Amino acid sequence: MTTISVRDDVPARSAEELEELARIAGPELELAPAELIVQWAVQQFGERFCVTSSMGDAVLADIAGKVAPGLDVVFLDTGYHFAETIGTRDAVEATMPVNLLTITPVQSVAEQDATHGKDLFRTNPDLCCALRKVQPLQDALSGYDAWATGLRRDETHSRVIAPVVGWDARKGKVKVSPLARWTADDVDRYIAENGVLVNPLQYDGYPSIGCWPCTQRVAPGEDARSGRWAGTGKNECGIHL
Repeated sequence: MTTISVRDDVPARSAEELEELARIAGPELELAPAELIVQWAVQQFGERFCVTSSMGDAVLADIAGKVAPGLDVVFLDTGYHFAETIGTRDAVEATMPVNLLTITPVQSVAEQDATHGKDLFRTNPDLCCALRKVQPLQDALSGYDAWATGLRRDETHSRVIAPVVGWDARKGKVKVSPLARWTADDVDRYIAENGVLVNPLQYDGYPSIGCWPCTQRVAPGEDARSGRWAGTGKNECGIHL
């Protein structure tokens, strides 16, 4: 795998330029390996590109660290994470050659309870996600032109058309999904072959890990994301919508 430097002299582009770049690059990189997609993004955007990780595993962070040591990896601490997720974050920061950035919502959980009532995740889960995930990420990405996610097409029906490189009009940024074409077996294979850190909850019935109040175990054979917001009809936090 080729290692490249993260340039600090890449100028910001207009929204029109970024959208056109994404339109062209998406089809061109559709069949490219994940490592080459990350490499392309680093070469195009330099320090104006970051990787986001929910710390279900460290596959994307591992690829990023091998392609471009020192690349920013952004982790959103909602205040509701499982202890195992925070532990995975800490292990990534301690052992991988990436610049781990932890971001938090404007309000603490206690402040949100005081403003909106206790357990907003129960009374209005969409608003809770908006306040603790969507808006904080939007703010954190303000200094970047592009970001990478671990989104995969096989996770939910709403993600089956996700491009490996696309344009997010709501954020006004290029959205890179290096693992979009990967299956769960591809992820498992990469983890085994590269000794990648995995959130321990993955081995305890949680194939998709979010905030603890809104994440349940999934029985073998069930949809991996069926444990997220179970019984609410909700299946996305809003980040990928």
